[in-house]
Amino acid sequence: MLEKKLRQEILDKVSEYYKAKYGNVPEFEPGKTMVPFAGRIFDETELRLLVDSSLDFWLTTGRYAEEFEAKFATYMQQNACLLVNSGSSANLVAFTSLLSPLLKSKRLKRGDEVITVAAGFPTTVNPIVQCGLIPVFVDVELDTFNVKVSEIENAISDKTRAIMLAHTLGNTFDLDAVKAIADKYGLFLVEDCCDAVGSTYNGKMVGTFGDIATTSFYPAHHITMGEGGSVLTSNPLLKRIATSMRDWGRDCYCDPGCDNTCGRRFKGQFGELTFGYDHKYVYSHVGYNLKVTDMQAAIGVAQLEKLPAFVQARKDNFKKLYSGLTKFEDYLILPKATPKSDPSWFGFPFSIRENNNFTRKDLAEFLESHKILTRQLFAGNIIKQPAFEGVEYRVSGNLDNTDYIMKNTIFIGVYPGIDDVRMNYILSVFDKFFNSIR
Repeated sequence: MLEKKLRQEILDKVSEYYKAKYGNVPEFEPGKTMVPFAGRIFDETELRLLVDSSLDFWLTTGRYAEEFEAKFATYMQQNACLLVNSGSSANLVAFTSLLSPLLKSKRLKRGDEVITVAAGFPTTVNPIVQCGLIPVFVDVELDTFNVKVSEIENAISDKTRAIMLAHTLGNTFDLDAVKAIADKYGLFLVEDCCDAVGSTYNGKMVGTFGDIATTSFYPAHHITMGEGGSVLTSNPLLKRIATSMRDWGRDCYCDPGCDNTCGRRFKGQFGELTFGYDHKYVYSHVGYNLKVTDMQAAIGVAQLEKLPAFVQARKDNFKKLYSGLTKFEDYLILPKATPKSDPSWFGFPFSIRENNNFTRKDLAEFLESHKILTRQLFAGNIIKQPAFEGVEYRVSGNLDNTDYIMKNTIFIGVYPGIDDVRMNYILSVFDKFFNSIR
């Protein structure tokens, strides 16, 4: 009883601390207060659950992780969610899982090819390289920033075994077309949903169309755990493999702190080990340790309650920006949602049309000088990054639009922290810029 009473007192003090530390939000000052492209949105609930978890001193995956995995799987319309320590790790686990010998003849092997795009975040592509596979790059569309589906079949060779694509900044790629191609040629489809939690295509959540999907919970994303990510699948075998890859490569599926769930802990023959070797120390994959702590998961549980409102705020902010910037379409290529999609936008991307008045650099510097943060579309053209010197890859067709994005595209924020006052300020700064160049 004393322990319970003290815990409650501590958590009540946490609520007091939140109000003292974060309760008085400074008034927005145009031109002085920064308008980030992304940020954390939280209240006392996140702090209370974080401290509640820490009081358990269960430092690895625990009760909060179990709760989050169950609830997030339901939200994402999947049978299984596996928490990992980052979205990048989620992509690594997802792709490494496809090399598992448990997949038998379907497994990927070193030297196999994977179709992807060069305009995006590096860790969508990096696992392909890290697994000894060959990325094959196709171009993207300038308005959706997603793969040109008309180019995919031209890129397929007798070595092609998978397609790995991200839903760029929350805008879904053409899932009908890509899924049809994957099915036609018997290819794995991996959906990187790190920027697209809450996006839907034809009424279904992204991530449900491919074999395996990933998300990120970095502070800039739709919800956060600080660091964190997840692997999602409805395929029982892929769930088993991904769990093993995340958890050291072990064959055992007991939860941390549990023993002998299968009832045959000392009764099996594995490889060339002695009969009855402890199943908790049998390794069927060359895996990693990529779990989250329960403190991170506790924050995620609180964030999940806010997720529907976060998604709606992003959609609303995108619409406001689009409506306010259409008058500048002579100069800007504005983003377009993929047909059948309802994106939960991560940002508002746009490209500068070729003109003699200004460049992307000019506009970006103007926005930044007025405290509006901008970002480029991540790696731009990844094959032109220093990291890709010496990396084996193949380009199918040309990457003209990818290069155009590298030179001319930026994005600004739509995250829920941008209220109407900030939105009006952003639009006023665009007005000021375009008035200055006329």
